[in-house]
Amino acid sequence: MKVAERQFTTISGVPIEPLYGPEDAGALDIGEPGEFPYTRGIHRDMYRGKLWTMRQFSGFATPEETNSRYHYLLAQGQTGLSVAFDLPTLMGYDADHAMSEGEVGKCGASVSSLEDMEILLRGIPLGEVTVSMTINSPASVLWAMYLAVAEQQGVDWARVSGTLQNDILKEYIAQKEFIFPPRPSMRLVTDTIEFGARHTPRFNPISISGYHIREAGSTAVQELAFTLRDGMEYVDWAIERGLDIDEFAPRLSFFFNAHSDFFEEIAKYRAARKIWAEAMRDRYGAKSERSMKLRFHAQTAGCSLTWQQPYNNVVRTAIQALAAVLGGAQSLHTNSLDEAYALPGEHAVTIALRTQQVLAYECGVTNTPDPLGGSYFLEKLTLETEQAANAYIRRIDAMGGMIPAIESGYPQSEIAAASYRYQCEVESGERTIVGVNKFRSEDQPIELLQIGESAGRHQEEKLARLRERRDNGRVRKSLDALQRAAEGTGNTKPGNIRPENTMPYILDAVKAYATLGEICDALRSVFGAYTETSRL
Repeated sequence: MKVAERQFTTISGVPIEPLYGPEDAGALDIGEPGEFPYTRGIHRDMYRGKLWTMRQFSGFATPEETNSRYHYLLAQGQTGLSVAFDLPTLMGYDADHAMSEGEVGKCGASVSSLEDMEILLRGIPLGEVTVSMTINSPASVLWAMYLAVAEQQGVDWARVSGTLQNDILKEYIAQKEFIFPPRPSMRLVTDTIEFGARHTPRFNPISISGYHIREAGSTAVQELAFTLRDGMEYVDWAIERGLDIDEFAPRLSFFFNAHSDFFEEIAKYRAARKIWAEAMRDRYGAKSERSMKLRFHAQTAGCSLTWQQPYNNVVRTAIQALAAVLGGAQSLHTNSLDEAYALPGEHAVTIALRTQQVLAYECGVTNTPDPLGGSYFLEKLTLETEQAANAYIRRIDAMGGMIPAIESGYPQSEIAAASYRYQCEVESGERTIVGVNKFRSEDQPIELLQIGESAGRHQEEKLARLRERRDNGRVRKSLDALQRAAEGTGNTKPGNIRPENTMPYILDAVKAYATLGEICDALRSVFGAYTETSRL
């Protein structure tokens, strides 16, 4: 193909002009870092004042083994923990449930009870180390376990800091790890937002997550639009609950993907801050600057990693991490080179952490805020990204909000179409993936972390001992109380009857050493379980 005939686009298919100049960006008033609408960053000095939190997503096998990995990472200079849970935990099943067989500890740590959480966080000072937990449908249960461990350590809840993912809407859209139907699930999320606003002022009760939307195959614009519209849905429900916007909005956080198209990703983060700031001020009437400042964690793109030539993944991760830093991330996870094969091994995760440290300390990108601000190309791409995302948001508003959109299959269909287009480009050779469809060579052998079945047996035995020694009468009483609280208004729309907050009841059950599965079963008995109807 002649150069003149080639179509240049971003990885999402946005056309790229041959050259950009003042006419493309001259009318834009981008302002200063730390000033509304925060396009250039939420802090005036950005990383000159404080580096991003280096938070490697980690968890595997038993709580004991994961705890050892956490102590290792902290000793290597990691500044925050990010907990990965296994599939049974994500789905609300105990390790000894029939549905858990063969999956215990395979994709994260197995946590079935407060005892497991105590072991997971043993020796971790929760008043000093921030903890992020990637858990969604049973998020309130795992958060209650975390808060109970903080109490045991003598740490006031006002001091604990971290993030609960707790974003159920993106589960229906992309990741599909849901338990309950959408509306009662939204009640549980709203319960955590309300409880957090009243009791944990430094903890983010939700991380509204575009990461998984992008991993499912969305474009950058779709990731941005669906994530921010999810955020607006949570705001709507919290306001319906009776919360003031400035009471809870400062603790809403976001989680974005850092994909491979360098400039498109930076533009996405800059547009995200502007859209959110204007929505908080103009749509919701927020008065506090903290409510308007979008804070986000970024993770490099797992879907971009290849099992072919896995050392290429180190390069991909470094470029993606640099985009997140130049885009103003508050927290960052860098993927390991072996993740297309298995959970990260110790050697691979150390290289991933060192990648962040090299960016932070060696290459000068932290010396000034928004160093690419004012680039004709970047400013035009930021504007185009903002406009396209707002068009999606208006479309979803017209449908009546994100839940009706999800129930109609709209975001799911949009993502599926984008994913299909991208895969066709790869398979046709139109889009080059180094080592996959071009520049192929023999595979490079790497050492892998293997999770055997011993983790499942260990967890089953531990649960059996726990059930023998706990006060089972207290457990039953706490579960009955939780069920009654859930039954009160479990399936009503917000605003009709103010539902009783379930968090105090979940905390009581957790402290009685009721298991995750028992607590989720109590809620299943009220809310039911959700089965998706495919519309593709």
